[in-house]
Amino acid sequence: MKKYLYTIMTATMLSLGSCSGFLDTKPDTLLTQDQTFGDPTLVKSVLANFYGRVTIGQRIDDWDQWTMLDEVIHFDTNSDENIDRNKWRTYDYTLVHDLNQFLEGIKPSDAVDEATKTAYIGEVRYIRAWLYFCMGRTLGGVPIINDEIFNYTPGMDITTLQVPRSTEADLYDYVISECQEAAKMLTKDTNKNSARANYWVAKMLEARAALTAASLATYNTAEAHPQLRTNGGEVGIPPSKAQEYYKTALAAAKDVIENGPYKLMLASEQTHKAYADNFYKAVCQKDGNTEVIWCRDYVSPGQTHQFTKGNLPKSIEQDTGSDRLSVLLNLVEAFEPLDATEEQKGTSVPFEIGTPENPEFFTEPTELFMERDPRLMGSIIVPGATFDSKVIELQAGQLRKENGSWSEVTGARNSYDEEGKLITANNGPFGGNDREINRTGFYVRKYLDATPSAGTIGRGSEMWNVYFRIAEAYMIAAEASWELSRNNTDTEALKYINAVRSRAGILPLNTIDHKKIMHEYRVEFAFEGNRWWDLKRWMEASKIWTGEPTARTSQRLGLWPFKVVASGDPNDGKWVFIEKDMQKLDLWRRPLKCTDAQYYSEIDNGWINNNPKLVKNPYQ
Repeated sequence: MKKYLYTIMTATMLSLGSCSGFLDTKPDTLLTQDQTFGDPTLVKSVLANFYGRVTIGQRIDDWDQWTMLDEVIHFDTNSDENIDRNKWRTYDYTLVHDLNQFLEGIKPSDAVDEATKTAYIGEVRYIRAWLYFCMGRTLGGVPIINDEIFNYTPGMDITTLQVPRSTEADLYDYVISECQEAAKMLTKDTNKNSARANYWVAKMLEARAALTAASLATYNTAEAHPQLRTNGGEVGIPPSKAQEYYKTALAAAKDVIENGPYKLMLASEQTHKAYADNFYKAVCQKDGNTEVIWCRDYVSPGQTHQFTKGNLPKSIEQDTGSDRLSVLLNLVEAFEPLDATEEQKGTSVPFEIGTPENPEFFTEPTELFMERDPRLMGSIIVPGATFDSKVIELQAGQLRKENGSWSEVTGARNSYDEEGKLITANNGPFGGNDREINRTGFYVRKYLDATPSAGTIGRGSEMWNVYFRIAEAYMIAAEASWELSRNNTDTEALKYINAVRSRAGILPLNTIDHKKIMHEYRVEFAFEGNRWWDLKRWMEASKIWTGEPTARTSQRLGLWPFKVVASGDPNDGKWVFIEKDMQKLDLWRRPLKCTDAQYYSEIDNGWINNNPKLVKNPYQ
């Protein structure tokens, strides 16, 4: 019997092929294995299809998902409280089947030479490892079927298709081993826009997987989380395995740092603006980029997304449906002061803004933020900052002096007083019923695309979705070094973390600990999809998101700028900032809450019906 491999979709293949240099395909058709692997163009197209199917988790083409955490909210009201444990749940054995079928079909093929064939096998084994990693980080252990291809035929014994879940440790061991094997088959050369796997991509996943396993072994202990494990080890990694995992992570990260072609991008000048712009370019600029190791690339025409259209400030929108996301003050104040004391380094430091009754005054709205880690303005648009050479006006209202006291005056968006002075800007921030308006006083800058027409429905944005950057290799090396030594003056750990901080233009650490490591991840990789997975592997989300309405780390906060209107007062025309709680404004009505139940996704009952050998996860 002929094996039918894939229904090739022309539109999909054309777009995916363009972004990574792959070739176009033939028209839509159901292809046999012989047809597919007899044509080098189709082989390449199937491989391109695989890359397009592993954009998993928080991603640039579905930005509303970002609002689950403590980085952003959208303009609509929301009553969610608990973290959704199934938000990024992944269980894709259809793709595993297709990947295994490719591995079987490519081996006897004469359509490609042996060197190309080896490289393709390496890429597919890497993609499969990445898929298993994404499944494991949500579910714990899952069925590992290696190269098996399971096909159901009527009347067969279906128990032969039922595979039990692996242990969580075995899942990470498998991912690490597959990355090591794939690396042997892959080139060490870079490729266009870092869209395809090479040796260094495989080493990065090896490092991340090993670090994740090590963290879970260290922090998800039976003493700290007695119910967060299963009897068969599908959830829960023995603490005794942590040290070896940390050693594996450190070795893989050091290989990338010391031998790879990727380098931290350095600012051309030692100014705040230069550092901020350099950081934005290190993440977002494709031309001349030396930091991005692997990404989901996009290209126009044919394969773009609408992140820029959906998230440009209203004042510079290029199409309908802008102003979706507002950045929370919780993240903004995590970027430490430039003159931070050793105690302040690695902590969130609230801004010194006074009180509404006795506020601090600022000549320009950007003044408050210029004394912070430049990565703040490289990642976030603050009041009065520019994007695409345009000033982004954010003004919640006026602060007027009446009878010796200060009072807030707000209006509709783009409203003016009787003297023609702006009350509330077109962008807001605003707490009323308006849609598509800023809520917190801050916009996302990272991943916004300044390319002409990138914010239109017709064209869309080519901005890539970054998976791995060289900065992560440095952070993995720093974390693994410290975990292995538990020495707060560990010179190797300090060397790696300070390289990242130096590139950002902030003071080096003199000591290092778990808290400072966690903080550095937060500010370096804001919006890049790492936050939840980091907090999970450290078992920290339940500590910071307690659901308490008065707990600052659980609240969703904004910082609204007001223009002072007080004729004859020396502060007339200056700016003040007033903190706002989104819950009290009846926008995001509940504080963030995470418990141990949220750390692992549920094993779906439908999966269990098909495979009774699957055991459920804790808390279900």
